[in-house]
Amino acid sequence: MAATAPATTGTGLRRDAIGLREVLFQSITDMAPGAAIAASIPAGVAFAGGSLPLSVIFALVACLLCAWCIGLLAREMPAAGSMATYAARGLHPAVGYLVAWAYVLVGLLIPPLVLLQLGFTTAATIHSEWSSYPANLWWPWSLLGAVIILVAGFYGIRTSARLGTILGVFEIGVFLVLAVFLIKHAGSHNTLSVFGTKYTPSKYHGLSGVIGGSVYTILAFGGFEGAAPLAEETKNPRRTIRRAVMLATLLIGALYVFTTYAVDVAFGPNHMTSFTTGTGSASWEGLARSLYGIFWFFVFLAIVNSTIANSNAGINVSSRTVYAMGRIGALPRFLAEVHPRHRSPVAAIVTAFVVTIAVTLGLGLHYTPTVAFAMVGVGIVLPLVAIYILMNAACIGYFARRGAGFNWFSHLLIPLLGIAAFVPAWLTAAGITVFSFVAPLSPPYSYMAPGVGGWMVLGLIVLIFLYILDSRRVTEVGLVHLDDEP
Repeated sequence: MAATAPATTGTGLRRDAIGLREVLFQSITDMAPGAAIAASIPAGVAFAGGSLPLSVIFALVACLLCAWCIGLLAREMPAAGSMATYAARGLHPAVGYLVAWAYVLVGLLIPPLVLLQLGFTTAATIHSEWSSYPANLWWPWSLLGAVIILVAGFYGIRTSARLGTILGVFEIGVFLVLAVFLIKHAGSHNTLSVFGTKYTPSKYHGLSGVIGGSVYTILAFGGFEGAAPLAEETKNPRRTIRRAVMLATLLIGALYVFTTYAVDVAFGPNHMTSFTTGTGSASWEGLARSLYGIFWFFVFLAIVNSTIANSNAGINVSSRTVYAMGRIGALPRFLAEVHPRHRSPVAAIVTAFVVTIAVTLGLGLHYTPTVAFAMVGVGIVLPLVAIYILMNAACIGYFARRGAGFNWFSHLLIPLLGIAAFVPAWLTAAGITVFSFVAPLSPPYSYMAPGVGGWMVLGLIVLIFLYILDSRRVTEVGLVHLDDEP
């Protein structure tokens, strides 16, 4: 059956605007490797300790399994609706709509997450150099980052994607160079034993600690699928999107393993439980400062670049998903408005910008930017990991329904393994203590689970309303985003 997409020549997104390089870096910057190396991955040391590199490998395997499934679905259904379209065609249109609803939330929360990090990292770094600068004056830097992303998004996907490419190359280069320095500094202390369970802390000793650490390192991989929503603006999307998703996961996964190993052996695996996500002596920036002097400044710039690039990628994801849903009337149709010259979904971008400012300042000023950062992180992991689980299930459903060409390994075994790999991460984010390494979340972090639940209940209400009003708006989630090819 051929699916008909709306005409895009005069009113839609710009076709064939970007190629493999740009969409590859869309996924890479959506993962925010610099910010993840400095903040997300070290959050797992409480569980994994000096065995953190093995936790990163666990997370990499889980994400590779899901990336395989998303790549297969993207090849069949190149769509701005991406995850929503895959779920609608592989499971049910109602599931597709709820995935879109959840994915919009993820995309809207990514910029506040990293702009909060931009704010508190910049303020703390300036304060450490000039004590007269107030350490709590973080919000102007967050606002500046938000404005940069608004402007880049307004001028279209070419400008936005090129910005992501430039920033992504810089942050990767800095951490690669520093990792080489750290491995050389470790000298005779280099050891492959950090890829075992030897250095897990006593409270979570053994494999449970490694799995517990991997739950938090999965956040570092979040966004590997970020190329998928750009399918309608990409050259040869059936081939390009799949390659970008798989390459981003593999390349950045290798970077995470290498850099985590380097900081582990340099800092000392027996001491890794004291490693932090901040800017003190027991951090990436602190190590660079103490060992290599001015090189700390490049690490700082890499973290700043990573937050900007990740915000940019998050806006790209959320705006394209909102645009796709607005185009069929599943969200207000004004959200599908496109700039006549730049072909950017301006209404969706401005909406995302307003939400970014509200969440960043609302949570950051009410609590603290570091507490708000952790809260938003929990808010992202809950829906995002659920989406990854559903993508694996959608892969099974789509190819099973198609019948011909069903492959038990690619279309059944890999998706089932992917589902199993992500379940612990979701339970941890939800604070459901099924496993020994899952600890109940304390306030205010525990507020995010009911918050996300409320968002999904609202989506369910809207879904029921759309079914009553015009059910085609729901069924088109799985149809209208596709190109003209059968």
